Amino acid sequence: MLEAGLVEDGMRRGLAIARRGPSSTPNPQVGCVLLDGEGRIVAEGWHRGAGTPHAEVDALAHLSAGWRARADELTAVVTLEPCNHTGRTGPCAEALIGAGVGAVAYALSDPGDASSGGAETLRAAGVEVRGGVLADEARELLGPWLAAQAVAQAARPRVIVKWAQTLDGRAAASDGSSQWITGAEARADVHRRRAAADAILVGTGTLLADDPSLTARDAVGGLLVPADEQPLPVVLGRRPVPAAARVRAHPALAARGLADPVQLPGSDLAADLAALAERGVRSVFVEGGPTVASALIAAGLADEVLVYVAPALLGGPRLAIGDLGIAGIDGTIRLGETRLERLGDDVLVIASLGRSAPAAPAAPAASPRGAAPAASPRGAAPAAPAPGSATPTPGSATEGS
Repeated sequence: MLEAGLVEDGMRRGLAIARRGPSSTPNPQVGCVLLDGEGRIVAEGWHRGAGTPHAEVDALAHLSAGWRARADELTAVVTLEPCNHTGRTGPCAEALIGAGVGAVAYALSDPGDASSGGAETLRAAGVEVRGGVLADEARELLGPWLAAQAVAQAARPRVIVKWAQTLDGRAAASDGSSQWITGAEARADVHRRRAAADAILVGTGTLLADDPSLTARDAVGGLLVPADEQPLPVVLGRRPVPAAARVRAHPALAARGLADPVQLPGSDLAADLAALAERGVRSVFVEGGPTVASALIAAGLADEVLVYVAPALLGGPRLAIGDLGIAGIDGTIRLGETRLERLGDDVLVIASLGRSAPAAPAAPAASPRGAAPAASPRGAAPAAPAPGSATPTPGSATEGS
């Protein structure tokens, strides 16, 4: 194995090229570099999305004939432990062994039950292996994917709850008007995050009050990503979606062969999320207004909150978040890792929920790289107001509409 400094330099390059891969697919962003005995890069590769070669295979494909014959002199530096399962592509551990690579260094262990174990397979074949190289940097890159793997244990998608508010916690003025609380940079950020999600969810109250289109758009109103990559529109609640609702023209519907947006009853949020998982949805961007946001948080089913805070005051009754069922200070929901981003005059607060979702009884394993998570129904969520059953709250939908 090369000295630590050379391996770390190779890992930094691997992390850099990993970012060339798409961030919104089911698979992680992974990079791989092949180093010679002096630490020089002789080939590199990265994963370009589900169904395409993994980073290790891509790097091996770029080896010259001369280096293929001397692969035992090479060290493969990979940002994620080489996978050990056959999905749409073969196991990367076997590919490295078959190529004759002499040593492998990786940053993070693969969390999947089916896909993990590549390091052991490599060691058993006589390959020198080192793990944990620049693990913190890799964890920063793969944070959303790692979180999604953890959530897959609970047979539901990762749930990201978003709202915009004034400094005093209001989502709209007393008359219901809210366009716009935040500025253009914050609204553009919302659309970028929509584009990275598999689905976008609102309650029927928000749908009826604001008639949002729920698409990911650019600054001039065009689609930010193609129709087949737009988030699936999901409506929570039993009230019917009006025939003239803008969401019925959502481009993702035709691209997926659907006539209507997905509608879920909202009486059992855990079951609703499990139903989305069965459709292959791995991440849900929630812009449903205070009723839906509060219900998901109170039920322990939200994994992350995105709060866009404008330096403004409104006062009045239009709160950005509703009742969480907390009677005393001891019931406070503490947020976990929190970071701030400045977006023009506004501030985005990104925080993980300190209280995790209720565990499912007999939860399936986290999804391996390249495979969809198997979904199974979960137990009912704690009692919460039925989303979509409350009086519509004007201005409660996304500021992107």
